[in-house]
Amino acid sequence: MTYELICGLEIHTELKTKSKMFCGCTNDPFGAAQPNIHTCPVCLGMPGGLPVTNAKAIEWTIKLGLFLGCKINLTSKFDRKNYFYPDLAKGYQISQYDLPFCYDGLVKTEFGPVRITRIHLEEDTAKLVHSQIDGEKVTLIDFNRSSVPLVEIVSEPDIKSAAQAMAYAHKIREAVRYLGIGDADMEKGGMRLEANISLRTEAEKAQNKLPNYKVEVKNINSFNFMGQAIDYEIKRQTVLLDKGEKIPQQTLGFDSKTGKTFIQRSKENAADYRYFPDPDLPTFKFTTEQIETWRQELPLPKDKMLSEWENKYGLSNKYASQFLETPAEIAWAESLWQQAHASEASVEQLANFMINKKIAWHINEEPKTIVERFLKTTKVDAIDDHEIEQAVQTVFAANPKEVERFQNGEQKLQGFFMGQVMRQLGKKVEPKIILQAIVKQSNKD
Repeated sequence: MTYELICGLEIHTELKTKSKMFCGCTNDPFGAAQPNIHTCPVCLGMPGGLPVTNAKAIEWTIKLGLFLGCKINLTSKFDRKNYFYPDLAKGYQISQYDLPFCYDGLVKTEFGPVRITRIHLEEDTAKLVHSQIDGEKVTLIDFNRSSVPLVEIVSEPDIKSAAQAMAYAHKIREAVRYLGIGDADMEKGGMRLEANISLRTEAEKAQNKLPNYKVEVKNINSFNFMGQAIDYEIKRQTVLLDKGEKIPQQTLGFDSKTGKTFIQRSKENAADYRYFPDPDLPTFKFTTEQIETWRQELPLPKDKMLSEWENKYGLSNKYASQFLETPAEIAWAESLWQQAHASEASVEQLANFMINKKIAWHINEEPKTIVERFLKTTKVDAIDDHEIEQAVQTVFAANPKEVERFQNGEQKLQGFFMGQVMRQLGKKVEPKIILQAIVKQSNKD
């Protein structure tokens, strides 16, 4: 039979606020000198520890939602998600259930749009470290990551291919970095992907029904691995459905070495978590004016920024897009283009030189210094047409056989003649001017 992929993603990304989500501890789980040094009774889950909300994390979450076209709930709250696991000392995670901060967004990809169901804010868990002590396998817990602000972006099951899933996830990471609210470093675990996957029959599609099951592949730390996991699940589930077997709802992991998924546990439903409003945290109420203020503070969307740079500086998209990853990089690039423009340098050529590493550069370097080095590198000597013409004639006279071959269509000799003419001139001249003189002289002869 033919089946249609039904897939939605849950993307978790840590926010880089100075402090954690519900306490004043330093938010730096990856840069900590030792395990468990950025901790307190609240993020250690000790009895009596009372959470206090990080206002900046809420602002950033709502700004991400606005940037992704979401609607904002003017009334929202935090809930307790109850489950028991060693990395969650207090036995519940402070998350959001029925009133997330953001809902109904949309991300466009080259493979089709993907709707966003919700964007909510929660606390991250501690990190389990599997090790050996005195030859015995042990699992240690590092609470530096516990209570770090964690945004979850949940999509509708609109994804129809692994390629679309990867494109959508790339767009989410691009947005997080573009807003400067997180690094989304997947190798460190700052961004994690989870895919909910099922296959729909032609009959279900005709009736606009979703499959009565789904499996979730959790904690994927690579776009490519996610694509591999989805493709593997399509093959695995197709075989089972063709046999008439029912696919159980399960939580799976992905083994990047084998390229296969594996069972972790049966999949939980919302009822299993026994959500209820967190009694230690107040309900949040926002005004439309406050939301609009945050909307006005957002940077221009990437496509509009590209158009602005093209209009102001004549900078084409293929170069400009290389400088649009973070707010710091955008501001630095804007200063660089302004400096180049004021120096009457070609912004397009400058960007080309930088991207192809023909001049060394770094974002922390002064734009003026880079422009000066660029101008020095590309500076050409003053020369008149007669001097170039004489140099070409001298080179042609010394190489009659090569001239004949060139005139007979051997175009690869262009480089030979350009090198000889430049050597004859002993000056730095725009290559296209020399080439024009060579072609002109060739046609004369």
